Amino acid sequence: MPTTHLLEIRPSLPERLAWLGDLAGNLYYSWSRPVRDLFDAIDTTTWTDCEGNPVRFLQLVPQLRLEAAAEDPAFLAKFDSVVQAFDAYLSDTRPGALADAVGAGQTVAYFCAEFGFHESLPIYSGGLGILAGDHCKAASDLGLPLVGMGLLYRQGYFQQCIDADGNQHARFDDLDFDHLPIHPVSTDDGPLKVSVDLPGRAVWLQVWQARVGRVSVYLLDADQPENRPEDCEITHRLYGGGRRTRIEQEILLGVGGVRALRALDIEPDAWHLNEGHAAFAILERVGELTERGVPFATALNTVAAGTLFTTHTPVPAGHDVFPPELVDEYWQAQLPRLGIGREQLHALGHDPAHDGGNFNMTALALRGSRQHNGVSRLHGQVAARLSQGFWPEVPPDENPMTSVTNGVHVETFLSHDLTRLFDATRADWREHLHESGIARLVEQTAEDALWSMHLSAKAHLLDDIRARLTRQATRFGQSHVRLKRKCRIIEQPPEDILLIGFARRFATYKRADLLFADPERLARIIEDSPRPVVFVFAGKAHPADEPGQALLREVSRLANEPRFLGHVLLLEGYDMGLARRLVGGCDIWLNTPEHPLEASGTSGQKAGINGALNLSVADGWWAEGHSHGQGVANGWSIQPCTDCGERDREEASDLLDLLETEVIPLFDRRDGRGVPVEWVKWLRHAIETIMPRFNAARMVRDYAVNHYRTAIDAGSRLAADEHRLSGQLVGFRETLEHHWGTIEATLLGDPPDVLPSHERLVLEVDVRSPGIDPAHLRCEAVLTTGDGQRQVRVGERGEHSEEDDETARHRITLPKGLFGQVRYRLRVVPTHEALLHPYETGLMRWL
Repeated sequence: MPTTHLLEIRPSLPERLAWLGDLAGNLYYSWSRPVRDLFDAIDTTTWTDCEGNPVRFLQLVPQLRLEAAAEDPAFLAKFDSVVQAFDAYLSDTRPGALADAVGAGQTVAYFCAEFGFHESLPIYSGGLGILAGDHCKAASDLGLPLVGMGLLYRQGYFQQCIDADGNQHARFDDLDFDHLPIHPVSTDDGPLKVSVDLPGRAVWLQVWQARVGRVSVYLLDADQPENRPEDCEITHRLYGGGRRTRIEQEILLGVGGVRALRALDIEPDAWHLNEGHAAFAILERVGELTERGVPFATALNTVAAGTLFTTHTPVPAGHDVFPPELVDEYWQAQLPRLGIGREQLHALGHDPAHDGGNFNMTALALRGSRQHNGVSRLHGQVAARLSQGFWPEVPPDENPMTSVTNGVHVETFLSHDLTRLFDATRADWREHLHESGIARLVEQTAEDALWSMHLSAKAHLLDDIRARLTRQATRFGQSHVRLKRKCRIIEQPPEDILLIGFARRFATYKRADLLFADPERLARIIEDSPRPVVFVFAGKAHPADEPGQALLREVSRLANEPRFLGHVLLLEGYDMGLARRLVGGCDIWLNTPEHPLEASGTSGQKAGINGALNLSVADGWWAEGHSHGQGVANGWSIQPCTDCGERDREEASDLLDLLETEVIPLFDRRDGRGVPVEWVKWLRHAIETIMPRFNAARMVRDYAVNHYRTAIDAGSRLAADEHRLSGQLVGFRETLEHHWGTIEATLLGDPPDVLPSHERLVLEVDVRSPGIDPAHLRCEAVLTTGDGQRQVRVGERGEHSEEDDETARHRITLPKGLFGQVRYRLRVVPTHEALLHPYETGLMRWL
């Protein structure tokens, strides 16, 4: 047989269209519909074949199509408009909305193991990566000087296929970096590379740049000729391999990421670790200081002061841990540089409350940062309880674990018609998403107009679902008759179909099967509904997660039962492209996690900004996002049955009750024009209540104002004067360790049980503190009023006792306006000017 050779003929850009290369090379296209529409207008067929990847499009589009576009006045007018908007966006030098928080010349470094910007750069697996991508996009929109750091995976995450029996098949394909919107970073000597020491060898990493609007994200690639073949594979797969591969990836991310920033001459003023995967960056930054002669403990204080750590994991088992012998193998050679021994290293990764004898990356991240947060209000409370052992004497609701609720990048996930509506209503809406008044964008839009926009998005989604089911059936060899039966429901008019979406990672705690807990009743509800009900499922289970894959098989089995055929659809190949269509076109967004295991869950936010109504267990963001009252709501909330013996059964029953008695009847009620007026009022309410509070601009603003500014100031302050304050803090902590147990606190006198309302109670406490400077202790009264309100009053410290210079008297005056029964407790806590959080020492002595 003769050999077949493959030849790819690439076109040349006409000079008039030179800006297309810039547009393709910046992930701005991932949220700019006008940019994507521009490529589509040149050649829809090639654009579709390239799955929305403009870099690949410019490599494959016929030369004649480019030349025709360069001569088309209508296209050129659109082209010039898009280029002008893009150039204005990149060159905007006005002070950003966050200039007061992060000033000119200051930089925030943002580390994450995955980034999800667009399906054309498949180096993400799910929510964590898409959240990181949205964070970078919002930073770009707001003019926040942020730089991202991650890994470039040769095979990314896996491509998913689901066979006729519901079995998931993971396909790993090598990415051709030449086809991606990334660029190698070059120096005069060639590609920029940095090295990281692993046992017995150095691993070289090439630095790549992804441009995300005005933000740069740098990605590290170990697939280099200088490396051993097995080291080239370290960055092949996201979350692939075993513990050894994982620790190597996390060393490359943390240590290599810091070294790459130094090689790029980027000196961050604040550091944000998004999950514990990047926690080894802490040790690298400490090592930089210890090499200059700074003692380890002092260096750790300085590094921690400028670092923020965000945790996304609500269960101990979800945190990355490594066997101590594996940590020794990879870090033993670095201990002399750090100036510590093996025991000190292991202590940094010790989780006092959930000690499994392993090195815990979350523990390292907590000890190497001074600000910590969960990703929803509820998750912050859960994370505070999980981390209680790090501040053992402090109640969880007062320890340093806080929360910043996640948000989504609106323009990335907003439907086409709503984007055009917002543009027509307020041209600068993108710049004001962090303001509550942005909700007025839809308040004047008529119900029939909003309904029409929603139907347009739903029609496009239904077309896409039919195409996907057809491709799946063709691969299965499924008969045309069976495919027609499966699609018979979604062939009906979009306005008649109640379309309910469930799309997310198929992990067991997300309970994709809760809907089917009572299949007979569900089938009866579907059959009795006056309008057709369709449930669409999509999502991936990790290749090593057999229980998650079993859930996929179960949903597939149920979808093929005669009673559910056509009413339950399972789509393969879940990615950001399918996610955008689903959140834009579904009527209901279903979410059934096991409370409180949903840290945030942003897919419901994406659906909500498009007017979909959430039907969700009150977990994650929905616990604070559900809004209802005066006959309108943004969805339905299923209260967790935390004390029930039959939790799944009870919550499934509530879910079916809501479907049968509220969701379906509300969707069915129509006026004389066929418009479900009440439903559209809820749709409007969803947009008005979810978009202003749960967008990425608000989220990034919260981080900048409440955390980045603090990290910049604290890091600078502790590093000043050759780390003077850091050194003092080391001594302070050592003093507390040796002398805290000797503190004695005594309430003077006999405070009254009853007090006239016009008088104020003054409490006096003598605190004796041998070995501890009395100036470093604070006395507090914790008050709980009859209505459950809680407040803390801080006492004033007086002079030392004349008889005993180790004793100081503290005077606490209770506030005005108290009434009824008031309970109070007294306590003594350490205080120091270098502490960022009043209770970060974890010490608290109650009287």
